[in-house]
This record gives sequence, structure tokens and C-alpha cells, in this order.
Amino acid sequence: MEDIQQYNFTVKSNIHDYEVHFIDDVKSILENELKDGDFIIIDNKVKALYPEWFEEALMNFKHIGINANEPQKSYQGVEPVINELIENGFRKNHRLVAVGGGITQDVTAFIASILYRGVQWYFFPTTLLAQGDSCIGSKTSINFGKFKNQVGGFYPPNKIYVDPKFLESLPNKELQSGLGEMAHYYVVAGEKDFERYKSDYEGALTDKIILGGIIARSLEIKKSYIEIDEYDKNERQVFNYGHSFGHAIESLTNYGIPHGIAISFGMDMSNFISMKKGYITAELRQNSRELFEKIWDGYADQVRVLDIDTYLNALSKDKKNKGHLLGLILNKGYGKVFKDFTENDSVFREWIREYFTNELN
Repeated sequence: MEDIQQYNFTVKSNIHDYEVHFIDDVKSILENELKDGDFIIIDNKVKALYPEWFEEALMNFKHIGINANEPQKSYQGVEPVINELIENGFRKNHRLVAVGGGITQDVTAFIASILYRGVQWYFFPTTLLAQGDSCIGSKTSINFGKFKNQVGGFYPPNKIYVDPKFLESLPNKELQSGLGEMAHYYVVAGEKDFERYKSDYEGALTDKIILGGIIARSLEIKKSYIEIDEYDKNERQVFNYGHSFGHAIESLTNYGIPHGIAISFGMDMSNFISMKKGYITAELRQNSRELFEKIWDGYADQVRVLDIDTYLNALSKDKKNKGHLLGLILNKGYGKVFKDFTENDSVFREWIREYFTNELN
């Protein structure tokens, strides 16, 4: 593998700056970085997949294995974890060490942000979605009932260690999901980045060198925005492109569709609405859709059968809305994604019906 340390960088944060290290030996990093009192929160699947990497660390340090599913990412899911930490002597001067994907990240970051009014935490992302997107940006959230990411705040890790070897064991749908999520950064960055991403997509499914370059560029694009708008008030909001529509799909399928794949549908829906409003041409929308169709391959049937009224109701509850206006991220072209407050009126609702009826065949 090429020298991945060339990708190392530091993210400037209003809370605390944090380092991102690209590594190729997670076992030695754990041996050198962990100290007395540290507590590992690890995805049970990761623990089972890589016993040779974690066996020694788990023998020497206290740890909690969690099932990285959506019910875990809730008040009911985090409460027993907090209880176990306190009962086992975890204190404010100790550190949490998260090993897993986005759900493990959210659970650990949420706990770190509220326990003893804030403790340090490290993150070893093991999924493509986490390595190429969520590991930076400071956001932490948990679900509330059936509504995704409604409770949370901003609390970045103190260090992040990205080891691409974790990706070698990922099933294809997880690679599709991670690449689907990262696609929105390339639309935001501009046409040159998007076209390069589109041409590299299929190669990234099998070639880890191509995939590593996509991860690094994705984080580079995201870093440039979060350092000027960490709290998601202005410029950073363009990264919600595809997410209002996609989160509603996740919610209605009970998270049966992986996140990044749902977001690929969401980006196409955003482009469809943008086309209807006259912001982009049908040709530009089709050029993007050619990529999105590859990402969501095998999932269109699950989306096509969703109840449209229930979907519209879920969309109306998105946290980015303002009163009766839908806070959507729409598209005027590559590098020209923007926030648009859209009336949830009969015209918009008919466009959504048209999309579900005609655009998913």
C-alpha cells in the first residue's frame, strides 16, 4: 500500500482541534495509545471479525461490546452503556475509545459529550461511511422514536485513526452505501470532481488504492467547509444535499435501506425537484442519475412501494424545515448546491407522487 500517512491532517474546531491519522497497523496503535482507565466501546461484529487485532487490547482494558443497530442509537440504547461505564469506575479523566462505524461513533460521541459534562474520546472508524464521511465534522446525534438524528450536538473526537484494511471485509452493499454518501461531496465540489468520482466508482468497489484516494478527497472537501461553519449554520448546510429526502426513506423502511444508498435516492429526488423548478436541465440530472442508479442497484423496488402520503408526512418533520416550509438542498449545477425553502403545497406533493410513480422503474 502506498504511504497513507501522506493523507494525515488536523481539523480546526471551535471545541478542540483534532488529528486524523491514516494508519495500517491498528493493533500497534492501540498498544501505544491506550492508557490506564481508557474504556473501549466496540462493535460486536468488528470484535468477531478481527480477533487478532483486538484480543490483547480487550484483555488489558475494560470494554463494552455493542450491537451497532438503530435501536442502540437511542436513549434506551445508550442508558445501559452509561450505567456500565459508571459502575466499572470510568471517570472524567479517562478516555472512551470507539471502534466501529457510524452508529458506534454516534453512541460514543453522545455519551462522551454528556457524561461528566464531557470526556475525551478517540475513534477508529471501521466502515467506509465512517472513514470517508462521518469521522470528521463534530456532529453527534441519536434517534428519537422513529425519527432519525433528532437529539444531539457537536462534540468531535480528540483523535481519529483511519485504517483502510478494515474495508477489505466489507460486503458490497456497505461499499455501495459508503460511496453513495461520499458522492454528495463531489457534487458540491464541482463538475471536475464529480466526473472523476463517476469514472472511478466501479473501480473503487474492488481497488483499495482508488478507494483510498476517494476517501482522502472526500474528507478534504468536507474539511474545507466545516472549518468555516462547524455548527452547520450557513455554508456547511449544502452537505445536507439528498439527506432530507433520504432520511425519510430510511425512516419509512425502518432503516432497511443502508444510509448512503438512501441518500443516493435523495440526491436524485433533489435533482428531480431542481429540474421541475427550472434550476437544472434534464441532461444534467440524467448525467448524475447514471451514477446514482449504480449506487442504488437492487433497492429501487423497496422505495417504489412506499406509501407516498406517509413519505410526505415524514418529510414534513425534517429538522431543517422552517414552519410549513421544507428546508431542502437543491441544485443549480455542479458546485452550485444551495438551500431552498420550498412550499409543501399541492404542486410539490404532485412532483413527489410523479417521482415515485414514474422515476423508479
